[in-house]
Amino acid sequence: MNGKLRIAVVGGSIGGLFAAVLLSQAGHHVTVHERSAHGLAKRGAGLVAQQELFDILRIAGRRDAADVGVVARERITLDRSGRVVYRDPSPQTQLSWDYIYEAFRGLLPSDSYLLSSAVHSVSSSDEQASVRFEDGREETFDLVIGADGLNSVTRGFVDPGHSENSYAGYVTWRGLIPESSLPASSAETLLDRFAFFNGPEAHMLGYLVPGPSGETAAGERRYNWVWYRALTSAQLRTLMVDSARPSSSTSLAPGQLPERLRDELVRSALDELPHQFADAVVAEPRPFLQAIYDYVPLRMARGRVLLLGDAAVMVRPHTAMGAAKAAGDAMTIAALLAELDVSDALDRYNDERLAVGRAVSDYGRRLAASLPFAR
Repeated sequence: MNGKLRIAVVGGSIGGLFAAVLLSQAGHHVTVHERSAHGLAKRGAGLVAQQELFDILRIAGRRDAADVGVVARERITLDRSGRVVYRDPSPQTQLSWDYIYEAFRGLLPSDSYLLSSAVHSVSSSDEQASVRFEDGREETFDLVIGADGLNSVTRGFVDPGHSENSYAGYVTWRGLIPESSLPASSAETLLDRFAFFNGPEAHMLGYLVPGPSGETAAGERRYNWVWYRALTSAQLRTLMVDSARPSSSTSLAPGQLPERLRDELVRSALDELPHQFADAVVAEPRPFLQAIYDYVPLRMARGRVLLLGDAAVMVRPHTAMGAAKAAGDAMTIAALLAELDVSDALDRYNDERLAVGRAVSDYGRRLAASLPFAR
């Protein structure tokens, strides 16, 4: 029912790209405003394939990207000695975040994806939304989509007084290494499997994903590992300061962890993990970190502004549903705008996707309850 809308997407990660591509293909004039100066390519790791990802690739015309995946033939659990103590023959497909990002980035005209375009705040009347940029500029749009993740600035307008994340008390250390960097004995156990370890103070998993350009042949893939560890709020602040980051930072990108702290992480891996997983940690010269937070808003839309992906609902990564939820958000708003006027579309979007987000958040908390250090 809507004519051609002027739409601003705040945040150029994978969720923002999902929305931007679908709405651009529907004929709307869409610009993505990404804070970073160089873009987000090569910043991702692995994605466990969910149906929503396959659906959005098909709708966007990139069904071929769904074929660029790696299948783990079984799930295994290791004990501290590295012995396989549990097997589940269920296969699982893993995709590459990098490859999906590049696939969607390539569907947008280059002048629609603006780098160094940091947003300070948003506001809205019933008829239009305003975006104020950090350089002082202000622009108006028919719709603003807040896809700016954990530290969203759009939340402050959509859900005033209720935009803060709640720290879960633990973090994920991550690595993404060439499979060839694993010693042969560890490779024999880990490769082509989805592997887990549950320890008294740690939970770890790992799996293969395609290579940096979508390579899926043996020897050209990458091994993605995720190590959950308890960290108090005070310890997290200290880690950030020691890494020359603001104390309020919630993540470390590859290369931001000082060498001495990386060495400490390696020593901990050797002390705490099965030797196969410890080898994977040793092989990663630039481990990166994401602190785990919860956030569920009271609403996901207000005026002409809506929240999408992690900006809307932060879910724990145990669900493996963050990207899938963002894809579902994008497909829903694109479909609703094709049928309803903007205000009715946003009302329906709020009702439908907030319920989904709450359910996924609750599911993640239940999964985390089995971890000895989670809360």
